Amino acid sequence: MKNPFETEETAAFRETVRRFVEAEITPFVDQWDEAGEIPWALHQKVGALGVFGFGVSEDYGGMGGEDAFLRAAFNEEMAKCGAGGVLAALGGRVISIGPIHDLANAEIKDRILADIVAGRKGSALGITEPSGGSDVANLKTTARKDGNHYVLNGSKAFITGGMTASHFVVGARTGGPGLGGISLFLVDAEADGFSRTALERKMGWWASDQASLFFDDCRVPATNMLGEENRGFLAIMNNFNFERIAMIAQCIGMMKVCLDESISWAQERETFGKKLIKAQVIRHKIAEISVRIDTCEAYLRQICWAVHNAEMPVAEISKAKFHTSKALEFCASEAMQIVGGAAYLRGHPVERIYREVKVMAIGGGSEEIMRDLAVRQMGL
Repeated sequence: MKNPFETEETAAFRETVRRFVEAEITPFVDQWDEAGEIPWALHQKVGALGVFGFGVSEDYGGMGGEDAFLRAAFNEEMAKCGAGGVLAALGGRVISIGPIHDLANAEIKDRILADIVAGRKGSALGITEPSGGSDVANLKTTARKDGNHYVLNGSKAFITGGMTASHFVVGARTGGPGLGGISLFLVDAEADGFSRTALERKMGWWASDQASLFFDDCRVPATNMLGEENRGFLAIMNNFNFERIAMIAQCIGMMKVCLDESISWAQERETFGKKLIKAQVIRHKIAEISVRIDTCEAYLRQICWAVHNAEMPVAEISKAKFHTSKALEFCASEAMQIVGGAAYLRGHPVERIYREVKVMAIGGGSEEIMRDLAVRQMGL
C-alpha cells in the first residue's frame, strides 16, 4: 500500500539505505554469521550514512533532531539483509548514544560522542543483570561515592556490543530501592576494576557480540555520572521507546524477506505437475503473511506520525512491539513451511530469521512486559 506519510526526503533516504544494504551487507551476511563477527569497517560505512545520529546535535556529527519516519525506514531496510545479528552488532551503540548526548557533561561528549556516531568507536548500554532484565527496579549493581570517584560493584548480562564497545552507559544503585535509586555512569573499557567475557553458542545473532560485564571495585570519576544522582534511569525511559520503534521496523523488514522468499520459491517450485504458487494452501499462506505485514506497517506509520507530532504513544508502541514480534514468528514459520527443506539449511535467509525471531520477542522489552506496560498506560 502507498504510504501517505512518505515524503520525497524519506523515499530518497530509504532508497539510499536499500542500495547500501544490497551492495555492502546482504552478499556477506552468511560469511559474517559463520565468522561470528562483522568487519569494523562496516561500522564506519554505516556511520557515514548518518544513521547513528538520530536525535544527536550536528556538533557531534548527528542529524540535529529526531525523525521517527527516517529511523523506521533505516531499520526496516537494514533488516531486509535477513541477518538480525548484523543489525545488533551495528546497533548496540544506538541505545547508549541518547543518554550520553542528553546527560553527559561537555568534556565527555567532546571526547567520545563524535567517534561513536561516526562508527569509529563502539558504545553499549549496561542495564540487564544476571538476576533479571525486565525488573530494573531491583537492579543490584551498586555505586559508592569515594572522594571524587564512584566505586562500582556488580555485573551485567546479555550486553549487546559488550565485547567491542569502548564506552559503557551503566546503571547502578546509588540510593534506595526502586527506579528512583538508580544513577547512570559512563564507564570506559580500560577503567580499573572493569572486565568482560563473551557469551558463546547463541541460538541466533551469531554475527553480533554479547557479553557479561563485571565491576570489581571499578573506579570512575564522579564527573562520569550521567544526569542527576538517583534519577538516571528515569531520565532515559524515552530511550527505550525509540529502541522499540526500531525493533518494530526490523520485524517488518524481516517479515518482508519471509514473504519475498516464499513467493520466489513458490513461483519456481513445481509439485504434481504445476507451480507451487497455484496450490490454494500455499496461496492462502502467502495472503496470511502479507496481511500481517500490512497491519504492522500501518500501525508503525501511525506511531511514527504521533512521534513526529511531539507525542510519545507509549501504550501503542508497547502493543505494536509484542504484536509485531508475534507476527514475525508466524511469518517465519509459514515461510519455513512453504520453502521446506531448502529453508532448513544454514545460510538460507528464512533459516536465519527463524532462529532469530525469539530474540525480537525478548530484547527491548519482553512480550509479557510490553502487554503489562500497555495496560498500565491505558490507566488500568
